[in-house]
Amino acid sequence: MKALLINGSPRKNGNTDMMLDALREKLSEGGIEVERVQLGGMAVRGCAACMMCSTNLDSRCAVDDDIMNVIIEKMIDSDAVVIGSPTYFGNVTTEVKALIDRAGLVGMVNGRMFRRKIGAAVVAVRRAGGVEAFHLINNLFHLNQMIIPGSGYWTVGYGMRPGEVAGDKEAMNTISSLAENMIWLLEKIE
Repeated sequence: MKALLINGSPRKNGNTDMMLDALREKLSEGGIEVERVQLGGMAVRGCAACMMCSTNLDSRCAVDDDIMNVIIEKMIDSDAVVIGSPTYFGNVTTEVKALIDRAGLVGMVNGRMFRRKIGAAVVAVRRAGGVEAFHLINNLFHLNQMIIPGSGYWTVGYGMRPGEVAGDKEAMNTISSLAENMIWLLEKIE
């Protein structure tokens, strides 16, 4: 079983990265193969609404000059997809929004190709907007008929400076619960 963790933060070693790393560690301990991909800080384009993905039906975005098709392929090859984002002006980063729009549409028009994969959101926030970002990421999973495991609370961690999220014990416990539930689900769908 394989999980793909996508870091939508341009800040490497920041709070989003720290939360994803804690999740990676727990999943690995549970015997899950984990791959991490850096999306934040990459030059990516938003959806152009060209609808070529619905004409081509090749499981790819027609815009092919950035990392997005590489990530879509990794999502196809994974059993679980976790998208992490910091909160910028009350929502996800532009890179994560591009992923949601482009991968989401490609998945939907290609027979909901992410259907029944596990999807989870991880969000770092300084003060407000974390729940909105969490819900936006989950829209990708819902619209593509993915399975979203519970974690006892939203997987939203608080901290501004890199590393501060480690002091949010509730968030780190929620990450542990998410990992446990993902491992359990992955074993059931194996």
